[in-house]
Amino acid sequence: MNQGFGREKRLLDAKQFKAVFDSPDYRLSGRCILVLARHNQIDHARLGLVVGKKNTKLAVARNQIKRQFREYFRLHQDELPNVDMVIVTRRGIADLSAMELRQELAKQVKRLLRQHQSAQSSSTVAQAGQSNA
Repeated sequence: MNQGFGREKRLLDAKQFKAVFDSPDYRLSGRCILVLARHNQIDHARLGLVVGKKNTKLAVARNQIKRQFREYFRLHQDELPNVDMVIVTRRGIADLSAMELRQELAKQVKRLLRQHQSAQSSSTVAQAGQSNA
């Protein structure tokens, strides 16, 4: 798969962000980030970032955080299910080092994968039960 991060891999407009915020399938809360994800009908994951001025005052720091998230997504997009994922930063995010930032995101992505796999297995079991009945 393409390891790039082109337009097709990003949430681009308010309508796409609103869809994830209004009805997320997964809601994962960490120390300094909140990950909301919603299944999509596309064959790959997409990423949206919300890094506010309120929590990270300097534009340099906000851009650094976004670069770290984009790079993590770019390298691990093959592992992700077909979801639209929005990462929202919280207070204290600017105090984390680049390594801590990646670890925090990795932890939330692992949780997302576990929840997705358990949802997939439970839906498979439910479908098998219906076909046997």
